[in-house]
Amino acid sequence: MLGQDKDKGPMAAITLRKWNLQLGPGKPLFVIAGLNVLENLDLALTVGRHLKDVTGRLGLPYVFKASFDKANRSSIRSYRGPGLKDGLAMLAEIKRTLNVPIATDLHEVEQAEPVAAVADIVQIPAFLCRQTDLVTAAARATEANGGWLHVKKAQFLAPWDCKNIITKVREVAPSLDIVLCERGTSFGYNNLVVDMLAIGEMHRLGVPVTIDATHAVQLPGADPRTSGGSTGGRRDGVPVIARAAVAAGADGVFLEFHTDPDKALCDGPSCLPLDSAERLLTQLKAIRAAMA
Repeated sequence: MLGQDKDKGPMAAITLRKWNLQLGPGKPLFVIAGLNVLENLDLALTVGRHLKDVTGRLGLPYVFKASFDKANRSSIRSYRGPGLKDGLAMLAEIKRTLNVPIATDLHEVEQAEPVAAVADIVQIPAFLCRQTDLVTAAARATEANGGWLHVKKAQFLAPWDCKNIITKVREVAPSLDIVLCERGTSFGYNNLVVDMLAIGEMHRLGVPVTIDATHAVQLPGADPRTSGGSTGGRRDGVPVIARAAVAAGADGVFLEFHTDPDKALCDGPSCLPLDSAERLLTQLKAIRAAMA
């Protein structure tokens, strides 16, 4: 229940050793950002290169993010991405070309080992965070490859109940660094809200916390362009939630961009135009510094 498990002690920063990047208390704001889903290599490189340049100028640690498959779609006709084989090959090329670490999500147990071989941060989608076999397979594979496990808190899960996820992970991968991610909670039908107090509650579990400001503004199954055939969103709310979450103590931000959001093949209503990245990240850096 609320307020329990406060005996974890001071939380230490964690280090992504292959890249010497740190996330946690007293460290710069950590940025996981890129595309919602891989569309083509040129677009991915354009987005990744721009974000690397911006974060480099601001002195912020950066990880490129994109999904190779969006398995949780409203419609069977929705674009899902290039798939595991081609998608991982594309992510590996982005990693080589831009010299940046990679974050991506997985949906099936069999994907754990190949994904962890490429991705420095392996992500568990919110809807799947209670799937024991998936979480433990991802944990084992990620630990073996020296990465981090980034777990999205489910839309139906209380923040303090994430302790069960952490327990599962530590039972099979005791040396693995875990990061929890706030991304909103279901609020009635077709809507999400973000409780900023959840960030502190998850910190009490002894792990760093990020904010997925992009998916927090989703309107599930409520895109008027497709009569409910896809997820809607409130793009203008992304900076609001990101700023509030950093002020509430989030150690990192998860953001999705596109060169033309209205033409994005997935979740366009929730992603930001690429040219807005520098202004927003500059604001977030300043808020992080003010909270130190």
